[in-house]
Amino acid sequence: MATDFKSIPIIDISPLVAKCDDPERVQDPDVLEVVGQLDQACREAGFFYVKGHGIPDSLIKDVKNVTRKFFDLPYEEKLKIKLSAAAGYRGYQRIGENITNGIPDMHEAIDCYREVTPGMYGTLGKIIEGVNQWPHDPPYFKVLMEEYISFCADLSRKIMRGIALALGGSADEFEGERAGDAFWVLRVIGYPGVSSTNGQNAPENDIGCGAHTDYGLVTLVNQDDGITALQHARPSLLKRRKKKS
Repeated sequence: MATDFKSIPIIDISPLVAKCDDPERVQDPDVLEVVGQLDQACREAGFFYVKGHGIPDSLIKDVKNVTRKFFDLPYEEKLKIKLSAAAGYRGYQRIGENITNGIPDMHEAIDCYREVTPGMYGTLGKIIEGVNQWPHDPPYFKVLMEEYISFCADLSRKIMRGIALALGGSADEFEGERAGDAFWVLRVIGYPGVSSTNGQNAPENDIGCGAHTDYGLVTLVNQDDGITALQHARPSLLKRRKKKS
């Protein structure tokens, strides 16, 4: 159970990233040090920053740049990939369309999920069958995001291997039949500045996203540099601050 904490811990996970698939990893003191830090962070804070994650800085920069360019487009252009049931609820949401605890959130977003083919998850998964909607403007948006997703999915697997070891299990405890066919979600989110939401006709609520607990096993978060935006309301299993486009 999480306790009061003064700061979010920073963990250099490079030893885990480098030796995640090494059969001798559990004998490596550097890997075990990372595992111990993950264990402490998850128990005491529920959040942690990571460095040494292996995602190229150049890719992160390109993803941020292309994201800003998309959200700077006119609404009519962004609505060309409007979220719809036909697309398995993937696509663009305007400001205020996402609802948390019954209150519209003051952000816009592109919702992307693992693409689901007909019958992949049976009747239960029919509602999310479909492919992701990617804008044609800016160019290379789809290529960059799919590369980024691949890196994030691999990083998540490596972090979960460390957490499995921290829990006293085998490194692949969350893989195979138990959880090896992971379903992922990517939300590319844009928050308008306060000045643009607090104008004469602004809605009463100007909260970017209301308090909530993410579903799933691990959340990777990556926000703009120099911006303090997230607030810790209550612990989820794990929240990591890496990149949330």
